[in-house]
Order: sequence, then C-alpha cells, then structure tokens
Amino acid sequence: MSEVKNPTAAVELDGTNLPAYCPNPAMPIWSSHPRVFLEVAADHEAKCPYCGTVYRLKPGAIVKAH
Repeated sequence: MSEVKNPTAAVELDGTNLPAYCPNPAMPIWSSHPRVFLEVAADHEAKCPYCGTVYRLKPGAIVKAH
C-alpha cells in the first residue's frame, strides 16, 4: 500500500493490495483503530468508517476474485 503523506489524500491501491483494509501498514501505531476490511471493487473507492481515510483503486488496476 502506498504511504499516507497527506491525511486528506486518497490511498491508491493496486490489485495486489487487495483485500483492502484500514489501518494500513503505513499508518503510525498511535492512530490505530480496529482493523476493518473495505469493499473497493464495486465503486473503485471506499472510506474507512473509523478514521475517514479514502482508499481508491489505481486506474487500470485488475481486481481478481478472492
């Protein structure tokens, strides 16, 4: 997963980063919350219900069935 440099910027995911979950490994431990898996395949975007981080599929990302 890509680093979170700007908290308002979306985290871009490739097909290899699925299933998507938050908090992601780039987030500092002090900002942790319970892990939640996010459904990004349908709308190509999802928002974490705990912290509001937006996760978005990169253009052209290939989503394979899990």
